[in-house]
Amino acid sequence: MSSLTHIDDEGAARMVDVGAKAATARRAVASGRITMGADVLAAIREGNAPKGDVLSAARIAGIMAAKRTGELIPLCHPLGLEAVNIDFDYEDADGSGAIRATATASLTGKTGVEMEAMTAVSVALLTIYDMAKALDKGMVIEGVRLIAKSGGKSGDWSAPA
Repeated sequence: MSSLTHIDDEGAARMVDVGAKAATARRAVASGRITMGADVLAAIREGNAPKGDVLSAARIAGIMAAKRTGELIPLCHPLGLEAVNIDFDYEDADGSGAIRATATASLTGKTGVEMEAMTAVSVALLTIYDMAKALDKGMVIEGVRLIAKSGGKSGDWSAPA
């Protein structure tokens, strides 16, 4: 018998059966950032990027992506999300800058929402890149990771500081 949850006894991939699990309140927070030149950060902040309001588009894209995570990640359960929020913070430093995206996904269900939160952050950051690439093709997306999760059999978890 395989100890891997997504592999059956014959070694074939499978979707985990969550039918017998109890529905609990579940929440996940993920974060990541995109670095860029200070001039690009200023253009985004001031609403002067060539494609318009970068962060509004990125927020909508991230929420839409979270809702479709089950279609994007093999063996990931499609979930009826109850809430997805994406916040952005500007980070200025020595002639360069960054935007940090933080996504929170939640529901009451039988499986966690970590993948949905990380998908939301990833697509939000990719959208920022797409909306501002005319200004800086060298932007770097980095540090996408789970920050915290709660609910379910494994309980609460937080990334080390």
